[in-house]
Amino acid sequence: MELWYTEKHTNTVNFSIQVKRHFYSESSPFQQIDFFESKEFGTFFTLDGLMMVNEKDEFVYHDMITHVPMATHPDIKRVLVIGGGDGGTVRELTRYKHIEKIDMVEIDEMVVRACQKYLPITANQLTDPRVTLYFEDGLKFIQGKVAEYDLILVDSTDPIGPGEGLFSMAFYTDCFKALTETGILINQHESPYYPNYAREMKRSHDKIKKIFPISKVYQFHMPTYPSGHWLFGFASKSLDPIKDFKKEKWEAFGLETKYYNTDLHTGCFALPTFVKKLLEE
Repeated sequence: MELWYTEKHTNTVNFSIQVKRHFYSESSPFQQIDFFESKEFGTFFTLDGLMMVNEKDEFVYHDMITHVPMATHPDIKRVLVIGGGDGGTVRELTRYKHIEKIDMVEIDEMVVRACQKYLPITANQLTDPRVTLYFEDGLKFIQGKVAEYDLILVDSTDPIGPGEGLFSMAFYTDCFKALTETGILINQHESPYYPNYAREMKRSHDKIKKIFPISKVYQFHMPTYPSGHWLFGFASKSLDPIKDFKKEKWEAFGLETKYYNTDLHTGCFALPTFVKKLLEE
């Protein structure tokens, strides 16, 4: 008997992976958490039936959310991660020895604990002494903070359920206030390909560009996310990811990466025409 995990990307498009076993299934106060073992993608987990992280392609997402801002502002010392319960974003941040403080705010502790047990490839640096875990609502955590962080990474789920508020004007405004004058905000920016995801992409971009003087979008290829074409938003009070790119300084860190490189840094901001038109509408 064959077992398959199937995710509905649209009403007429499904994405399926053959699985060896479905070995963890729990409902937290916030969402349904499931872990699977597959031949092609190794261990992967889903939230409310949607793929979050797998062992095979997680490096793509975590490279691109982390190293693009770090190569723009290599002197970042204080970082806030909102979401990111799998730990992969924190793992990449801890590779920078000069970073002094990493706060991770994840609303669902069950996700973090399950990833520490079943997905150590991403969660293995959550015990770094510079990391402080807060199991609470990121929307409330950020409120009232002023110039506390050099970088905020919004490693969120889609704008439904627990992640919905992380796509709001009020949240982006609070992030702006919580950043230093050279601070950077990176947010999970959805996909431009299927209409339901493109709509959320446009809504996020419209809000952020009203708040931040610099607001750009960059792309990456994520095989297991809907359409495989995914985006991050880059917003800052003063730093431009192209004009202020510190190529030599980042390369001096000597980090070995699997997806990000300094040639890709500039190229990922070159968007297809249909994406540029969607963002400009």
